Amino acid sequence: MSNNYFDTLIIGSGLAGFALALHLAQHKKVCIVTKQTADSGASSWAQGGIAAALSTDDSPSKHVQDTLIAGAGLCDEEVTQYIAENASEAIHWLINQGVVFTSDKTSETGYHLTKEGGHSLRRIIHSGDATGKAVQQALTEKIRAHSNICVLEHHIAIDLITNDKLSGHTDSQHRRCFGAYILDKRKGSVYTFTAQNTILATGGASKVYLYTTNPDTATGDGIAMGWRAGCRIANMEFIQFHPTCLYHPHAKSFLISEAVRGEGGLLKLPNGERFMPWHDQRAELAPRDIVARAIDFEMKKRGLDCVYLDISHKPASFLKQHFPTIHARCLELGIDITKESIPVVPAAHYTCGGVVTDKNGKTDLDNLYAIGETAHTGLHGANRLASNSLLECLVLAQAAGNDIANQPVNPLPKLPDWDESRVIDADEEIVIAHNWDELRRFMWSYVGIVRTTKRLQRAQRRIELLREEINEYYTNFRVTSDLLELRNLVDSADLIVRSAMLRHESRGLHYSKDYPDTLSVARNTILQKETQ
Repeated sequence: MSNNYFDTLIIGSGLAGFALALHLAQHKKVCIVTKQTADSGASSWAQGGIAAALSTDDSPSKHVQDTLIAGAGLCDEEVTQYIAENASEAIHWLINQGVVFTSDKTSETGYHLTKEGGHSLRRIIHSGDATGKAVQQALTEKIRAHSNICVLEHHIAIDLITNDKLSGHTDSQHRRCFGAYILDKRKGSVYTFTAQNTILATGGASKVYLYTTNPDTATGDGIAMGWRAGCRIANMEFIQFHPTCLYHPHAKSFLISEAVRGEGGLLKLPNGERFMPWHDQRAELAPRDIVARAIDFEMKKRGLDCVYLDISHKPASFLKQHFPTIHARCLELGIDITKESIPVVPAAHYTCGGVVTDKNGKTDLDNLYAIGETAHTGLHGANRLASNSLLECLVLAQAAGNDIANQPVNPLPKLPDWDESRVIDADEEIVIAHNWDELRRFMWSYVGIVRTTKRLQRAQRRIELLREEINEYYTNFRVTSDLLELRNLVDSADLIVRSAMLRHESRGLHYSKDYPDTLSVARNTILQKETQ
């Protein structure tokens, strides 16, 4: 790569990054950097669907109301209204890109709309039970065919290049991003990428936990890079634990969609008794934080390894039609969902906090944007409403695209090359693997669904020790993909713990035994590097 200049550099290849690239490519030269393959992000794993008010008995205002209730007082109402009002347009844009959604000839919309926890109406448009995969496949075809979009697979971003890294460009009032340092994982070489605008679209940080529904790529890269570059980070204590991850030794990270409960699935104890009505009047259709805490409570109270999700009372033909992926995967593992219950446990699923942005995706740094799960727009508040995540990716990608298209083209300085003149190859990479495992285990034990101040303090002490070891590695050895991901995971874990320690109440996804009550005034938790 002799020329590493692009109009727009997008770090991440999920729905947010792909949608933005397609919006911009008509007028801009776009480069997408992804650390595995183009289809390896968390978006492809999304089963349920996309929330949008499409039927005549629904409306954006009803969608907003459901989102605000789930968000427990911390949603930004202006942003929520904006996203809900633009939801229908986003869905039709996907249809125009070739995405095929599940049809229903009896429906006024022509599509089957399902219902999920926290929604007052059926408003989830979907493609079977593999919506993310269907969307990503359609957009990947468009991306690969576009002459103005370059996709660099097996490349991982190291850090953003800002004023701080340039001599003579230290104006703190106009901090700007000029691009990023990128590691080619296969060659081991680091390249300097210069861009008019850089976008963080790397997804969330759920891989910081031992049990997660996310792919291995969800290591908080964009959040950590944004933090190190000086962006504000908000509400990282709100980690959504999906209530129903398949519990099986050979079923790594396999999610049982919210839609299973939306279509009548019941949560049961090993003896077949339902327990959700004891915890919430909405029972299985309560928001995810309530369902996950209820499962966690029952498992700890009774010493259970899992609970069971039963939808076997529905006709087998219905289950095979609506949940073909779940049916097939469970059958591979010896579980016939048409005849028996599915063993499930909660698992880290979604990062509600992230890099602070406005509704156009703009961060605190000029020419740096963040979209998708990496960003904190204010839509999700203290708990994300089911199927609002892919919607946010779509609406904010279009908003960011419009904003970027109207940005002036400015001359860019020559950026310094990556300096590895004083480093050597690592001698004991086993240390990285051990630290990775240790981090994920103590985060699960100490910073999980139910928290205490003492547990958070224990986690913080361990993070400090890990950071010292990792910084020593980063300073003295050549960077590797594993080292970079571990560095980002530790930064993300630190942000989660710091945010949790600052919230002296229980709200949404953050439940503290030491502070079980909810305060009368809801406030965001904002971390800013300069003040730490």
